[in-house]
Amino acid sequence: MKHDRPSVAPVLPVAASDALAGLTENRTRTLELAHGNHDLVRVLDALGIAGPFTRIDPWELEDQHGGRMIHAGGYAALPFGERPDFLVEGLQAALNDPSWVSFSQQSMSSLRAALEANLVALLHTASNDHEDAGVVFSNSGAEAIEVAIKMARAARPKAPWLIAFQGGYHGKTMGALSVTPSREYQKAFGPLLANVRVLPYGDPDALEREVAAIGADQIAAIIAEPLQGEGGVVAPDAAFLPTIERLRQRHGILAIADEIQTGLGRTGSWFASIDGGLSPDIITLAKPLSGGLVPVGATLARRSIMRKFLPGFAARRHSSTFAGNALAMLTGLLSVEAMVEQDLPHRARVEGEEGLKRLKAFAQERDGLVREVRGHGMLFALVLHNPVPASVLGGNQNLTRLLASGLGVRGLQESGVHAIVSLNANGVVRLTPALDMPADRLARLWDNVDTMGRKYPSATHLAKHLTPPRLVQMARLASRTP
Repeated sequence: MKHDRPSVAPVLPVAASDALAGLTENRTRTLELAHGNHDLVRVLDALGIAGPFTRIDPWELEDQHGGRMIHAGGYAALPFGERPDFLVEGLQAALNDPSWVSFSQQSMSSLRAALEANLVALLHTASNDHEDAGVVFSNSGAEAIEVAIKMARAARPKAPWLIAFQGGYHGKTMGALSVTPSREYQKAFGPLLANVRVLPYGDPDALEREVAAIGADQIAAIIAEPLQGEGGVVAPDAAFLPTIERLRQRHGILAIADEIQTGLGRTGSWFASIDGGLSPDIITLAKPLSGGLVPVGATLARRSIMRKFLPGFAARRHSSTFAGNALAMLTGLLSVEAMVEQDLPHRARVEGEEGLKRLKAFAQERDGLVREVRGHGMLFALVLHNPVPASVLGGNQNLTRLLASGLGVRGLQESGVHAIVSLNANGVVRLTPALDMPADRLARLWDNVDTMGRKYPSATHLAKHLTPPRLVQMARLASRTP
């Protein structure tokens, strides 16, 4: 079919240079509401925490009104803060090399080979039975979980069951969502993977009973976080991980450790699962591996599992276009190298103890605001009281707890702290400061948390400072929530 008329060049509404320079707050809001996740933007806007933000340095941000805050957000994906200089310089140097090949899916890659070797060496140092482990790269934590599930299926093809745990969070792609037992996230997207059994998290007795009931030969894998991050910084019973290890050794059930948030130093060790008494068959990594700059995930597995997952000419039955690209691999290499050189797990332990001490004192003084504080390394949580009765939001307890999270983040932001909610535990606000945050910034972080407590001595004070128009907007959004 011939086209005689010349094509008309489309007119793009926004130039890249303008976006890079920074659009106005109103222009950004208008475009996000028109074309993005508009109701999420409306919720954030109603709470007054939508930003946008600008970077002062890796550990401090500024909002659109000039308010500064210590950066304790980032969902544990910023081990060195926002856009760390050493990573930017390393990536710029590589991008200026004209001989550099970005994508090497059908060839060897020195960068990919180096990161594979370094991750396995790190794992072998923590647990000496992983020296021959293999690595499969991906682009996110959820994708790393998808790879882990496929590995388990391939390694134990006659075992249909997966065991997951209440409060667990493994991602929102279909396989990862199947082992993330949240009605809020799952209900609109079924049917999900069949044969997933969900048990109470951290209960070794319940786990042993369920394995006996199903039959060990029918269970492909047990997937668990050594510490639930999105679940609200929840630690299991001390016998939980050793029980998984015992079941793994006795019956051959594969143990998948989701270390996407806990691994590589955040909780005070390289691998929290190994530190807790488990030697996993499969480990998933992502967040800190990215340095907060370039998405990268990784699934590490024993060599025997790798052989069953990608054997012979079937080695091409799993792939991902961007996985293992040079920019991601260099980012991972530089990030891991910096973590080792600075011994960030040790620093997370030391500074984490001090941070938890400060938060416990804060909770004692503000028991009308904070129900409980939790901390493991540089992963902290504040469990807040409800700011309003559930009847204000139609009797919906989940939305009431979600409002507590949002108002908590708002109160902290107004007091100079950029915090985050927990995606699988409403009513819980978390702090995930950079593992290399300077001591003076950490001191300011805890001082600013205290400031928030003086400004909002109880949870009801959080709601009282929300203006009537914003409350009406929140109520309207709540009424539309299924």
